[in-house]
Amino acid sequence: MTHTPARLLCSPARGYLPRPPGRRRRPRTPRPARYGSGRAPARGGAGRDGAGRDGKQPAAGTARDTTHPHRLRKALMDLVIRDARVVDGTGGASYRADVGVRDGRVAEIRRPGRPALSGARTLDAHGLALSPGFIDMHAHSDLALLRDPEHTAKAAQGVTLEVLGQDGLSYAPVDDTTLAAVREAITGWNGDGSDIDFDWRTVGEYLDRLDRNFGGRGIAVNAAYLIPQGTVRMHVMGWQDRPPTDTELARMKRLVAEGMAQGAVGMSSGLTYTPGMYAKDSELAGLCRVVAEYGGYYCPHHRSYGAGALQAYEEMVELTRKAGCALHLAHATMNFGVNKGRAPDLLALLDAALDGGADISLDTYPYTPGCTTLAAMLPSWAGEGGPDAVLARLRDEGTAERIRHHLEVVGSDGCHGVPIEWDSVEISGVVNPAVAGHVGRTIRQSADERGEAPWVTARRLLIEDRLASTILQHVGHEENVRQIMRHRVHTGGSDGILQGDKPHPRAYGTFPHYLGRYARELGILSLEETVAHLTSRPAARLRLPDRGLVREGYRADLVLFDPETVAAGSTFEEPRTPPVGIPYVLIDGRFVVEDGTRTDVLAGRAVRRTP
Repeated sequence: MTHTPARLLCSPARGYLPRPPGRRRRPRTPRPARYGSGRAPARGGAGRDGAGRDGKQPAAGTARDTTHPHRLRKALMDLVIRDARVVDGTGGASYRADVGVRDGRVAEIRRPGRPALSGARTLDAHGLALSPGFIDMHAHSDLALLRDPEHTAKAAQGVTLEVLGQDGLSYAPVDDTTLAAVREAITGWNGDGSDIDFDWRTVGEYLDRLDRNFGGRGIAVNAAYLIPQGTVRMHVMGWQDRPPTDTELARMKRLVAEGMAQGAVGMSSGLTYTPGMYAKDSELAGLCRVVAEYGGYYCPHHRSYGAGALQAYEEMVELTRKAGCALHLAHATMNFGVNKGRAPDLLALLDAALDGGADISLDTYPYTPGCTTLAAMLPSWAGEGGPDAVLARLRDEGTAERIRHHLEVVGSDGCHGVPIEWDSVEISGVVNPAVAGHVGRTIRQSADERGEAPWVTARRLLIEDRLASTILQHVGHEENVRQIMRHRVHTGGSDGILQGDKPHPRAYGTFPHYLGRYARELGILSLEETVAHLTSRPAARLRLPDRGLVREGYRADLVLFDPETVAAGSTFEEPRTPPVGIPYVLIDGRFVVEDGTRTDVLAGRAVRRTP
């Protein structure tokens, strides 16, 4: 589906909202018949106060389906959601209303005191909040959407759109050589892809594949795509750590321009991952200028979240200022001991830039541990040449000792300039079953069990699992997490890796965790503010003119949840446990989750940026 970029009411710095698509005249239709008092159908259904014929209230947090087959001929709406607490995504006060859905869009919103809407189906939303669908601004479902029609990890959370192609590494644009290399490089993120028919090479072909997946039925949730700068560099230069020639840079620019023209919403980088991290600012700025020409944004995983974190943020702000490109900071955290209590420094930097006219937004996940691969901790020089070259260096005793020294003493750039603390590195997933005993243990715990130094354990694991092991890195600070999520340009992103025996619980719990833990229990944000962070703000960053709000004419990507019970079910011990309190999720007016159960509906499609 193609979308025209939204006009913005004001800059992202001021809390932006997409302007509604042009003024629409309501169709002149006969007023629906009024039954009884006009507050409820005469037979069977619940009234606006939630009571049925027997006068009893349904239990809070439940919904009653009051479909009446005999009324289908007279129905004006495909679906009427009655008596919902509408949290519309603007951040303003919630209100009670009936919401009518027709042809996949919100057709009418009626507040109390007006005649009841009628429809082919009526859902009594007593006790439930109705919000726009949540937008995951940082997702790693690039292959999961192709292999798993249910995709409950996100659908059950109320996520209706994910942004893929993150951290500078994904599967388009590629040639055969690049595809083989990137599949191996990010096996820990997405699996090796042996179950996938990689019948695409360009960005446009990948987006087309999403649309025609599962026999043309589509995918579980909608998806937008960022051009991965590391993959582009690999495509043109391989794994070499050097500046590009003029010819090579021109070719990279062409690949970025082609991807943007084919529908990508921007470009991502992984500046602690090879080969993207080999790019200097001048190279990145050249690519960002191309992105800016198409109205896209740059989404960097920048060069440090540790010892040089503030300088790395400053670098990205300055780079995009010079390039004239919008900036979205991926998983914006301040981690490791050196950054404890330093969130105000980051926010002051961003406020100064925003007040100066910069177009900046950011996303975070509401947890303290990070998640990546064990191989990502290695120094950048050890990654030159690709996975086979890395494994050869690890097998060589002299080079392996040099790697250990950089990790444990110097602080490698892969570990954000901070000497690694092996008791903070927990193995969350492996590919080789022979090393599965490491899962759920820190490197130090595994080493102590074997009576050896942590580096010996880590080195063996890297070799035997061919660099595919994923880790949880327990280096975050709760006070930083809370302060950053309050910021005026904050959005939500799961950064959820779905592979491994014990993935990070954020993959299955980010959005209900925001609503339950941080809004209801801690009051860090109000419910209305939280929903705005998860809906209209990301929709505006993606320049989507008809998503992110409960508003007439907008797409009926909707979530019904119980504000009193919604919570993440996933934990570090049981990370794949589904959330509670989210009984209904709709995409384009079709139930993706109904009565808390995933349906067989595949309503998701590729969401393309329009030139």
